[in-house]
Amino acid sequence: MTGMLPSYVEGDWWTPATAAAATEVRDASTGEVIARVSTEGLDLGAALEHARTVGQASLGALTFHQRAVLLKKFALALTERKAELYAVSARTGATKTDSWVDIDGGIGVLFSYSGKGRRELPNGTVYVDGPVEPLSKDGSFLGRHIYTRLTGVAVQINAFNFPVWGSLEKFAPAFLAGMPTLVKPATPTGYLAEAFVRILVESGLLPDGSLQLVSGSVPGLFDHLRLGDIVGFTGSASTAESLRAHPAVQTGGVRFTGETDSINASVLGTDAVEGTPEFDAYVRQLVTEMTTKAGQKCTAIRRAIVPTGSADAVIEAVRARIADKVVLGDPRADGVTMGPLASTVQRDEVLRQVRKLTEAGGRIVVGTTDAPAVRQGDGTTGPAADGAFLSPMLMQFDDPAADAVHTVEAFGPVSSLLTYDTTAEAAALVARGGGSLVTSMATHDPLQAVELATAIAPFNGRMLLLDRDDARSSTGHGSPLPNLVHGGPGRAGGGEELGGIRAVLHHMQRTAVQGSPEMLTALTGVWHAGAAANSDGRHPFRKSLAELRIGDQIVSSSREVTLDDIETFARFTGDTFYAHMDEEAAAANPFFPGRVAHGYLLVSWAAGLFVDPEPGPVLANYGLENLRFLTPVSPGDSIRVDLTAKQITPRETDGYGEVRWDAIIRNQDDETVATYDVLTMVSKE
Repeated sequence: MTGMLPSYVEGDWWTPATAAAATEVRDASTGEVIARVSTEGLDLGAALEHARTVGQASLGALTFHQRAVLLKKFALALTERKAELYAVSARTGATKTDSWVDIDGGIGVLFSYSGKGRRELPNGTVYVDGPVEPLSKDGSFLGRHIYTRLTGVAVQINAFNFPVWGSLEKFAPAFLAGMPTLVKPATPTGYLAEAFVRILVESGLLPDGSLQLVSGSVPGLFDHLRLGDIVGFTGSASTAESLRAHPAVQTGGVRFTGETDSINASVLGTDAVEGTPEFDAYVRQLVTEMTTKAGQKCTAIRRAIVPTGSADAVIEAVRARIADKVVLGDPRADGVTMGPLASTVQRDEVLRQVRKLTEAGGRIVVGTTDAPAVRQGDGTTGPAADGAFLSPMLMQFDDPAADAVHTVEAFGPVSSLLTYDTTAEAAALVARGGGSLVTSMATHDPLQAVELATAIAPFNGRMLLLDRDDARSSTGHGSPLPNLVHGGPGRAGGGEELGGIRAVLHHMQRTAVQGSPEMLTALTGVWHAGAAANSDGRHPFRKSLAELRIGDQIVSSSREVTLDDIETFARFTGDTFYAHMDEEAAAANPFFPGRVAHGYLLVSWAAGLFVDPEPGPVLANYGLENLRFLTPVSPGDSIRVDLTAKQITPRETDGYGEVRWDAIIRNQDDETVATYDVLTMVSKE
């Protein structure tokens, strides 16, 4: 690959007519030119409008579940051609482990959001947030919060270090929300982003306009953005600050979320002395974070905060582990465990930051700034003048309060060691970073963990508590997970990504809606008490999903509860709680008029009252939710049940779906005894 790197816009591949202003992109290990990048002549406004029209229409025609199924298909398509991506990834300087983190990590995000979308979202287009808010005494006026998709385009501006994961962790929740995406990868590794987008395009699975790729710079992009658009940025704090200041964001209503520089910390507990499992886990993690992706991770450990008495032991352990485990070289050579930085420009920038740290009082205690000898692609070892290689470096500061160590980030295989004497001092050092993506703590002392965690939580987006019990299963300090929030306050950008369905909702608008039960039922696809109910004489359990409708209802006959029923249930279950068996004690209880029926007796009887026992479309009862007991039932009272089809969720890939039933148990005075949701699996046909 030495030609122009194409963009994918408006449903087609595009390259500039001239390469006069193109930027050369080089192999990180050899310096060989592998592509040229330019967007000269690209109509960014047209690409955005294509997303807002064609992309919005194609995604808007799909439900959450249909989009979730497509995410899984995208993941399978990428998995099938993963070897191609690994080969391209090696040119960025990524080892096999680095590529696994980036490529397999990105594919894993697609799988994760596919599963979460089908489990946690309705098979519709509106997401209901929170319970019903009654706004009138008679129930004729209600309020709810709903989420609907934004009407614009999700613009991604990604960093160079994770061209696959960094794109897919933004794309997956946006796609699931129903927003088309325009990806702008960083130029030094944009050819790997182009490779995965090409695979998805060639799969034929992408809905029209749902994904576009711009390879190269995007001058004037923000001038084309408007209300309904969203920008997800990963990069430097200074760039984020300038983008956030654009009028489109300041006054135009464009949402901006940033994930930026982060001087992350890892704290070694005072109990985690040399020889303990926590000490060993701490050192392993520190070296891993220094060397994975050559330290080019926004979540890497930049400050190793250790007790004063453990500093020398940590330095020696880090030195020994690097010497034993780290082989620096071309990722295509056998045995290499750490590759080069993404470019010589990036290498030189890291060296400049190291000089700043040295001038501020830091000294290198492990490693060197000298050009290292590296293992070449042919298996030989020697200098690599055109490669972007650096040795791992651990620096030490005698003054842990030196300002530079908390503000200057060498975005490479560099960490700084600081010492502390008390947990409060350690917490203060963490806070000096001005806001971080993640801080980890290695300790087996719950008291110290709690003291430190509560002190530093306001300064971190994520915290990892590392000890002997989770060291083997821990995903590590530097590994964001799809189901947990990725982002952090202050210097880290103040944004949030991932976090499960939270990230989907970031791409939607929350709106408070007020109206009658009938209107809210129509809008949300969830039946509300007071809306029309259908008791047509045919039991709802006899209806398949193809026949069942929201509001289909059965009102059961009544059943009297006797004292003998209560005592029989108590003996049979072993639940002889005094409120059911001791009249005097029960009467003394402020909640009961005397002996009362077991709540679970009433729920069990309710099932008998509403169930249709013959084989039919209902396949299984798999749970109850939101059960509340509101009115006690005394011997001599009667109960009946109103059961109404509340929500119908067909499964896209199965012959059945979930039906949520609204269940209300009432007594002979029409008072509400209990409310809950019954969950059943029902056949589609």
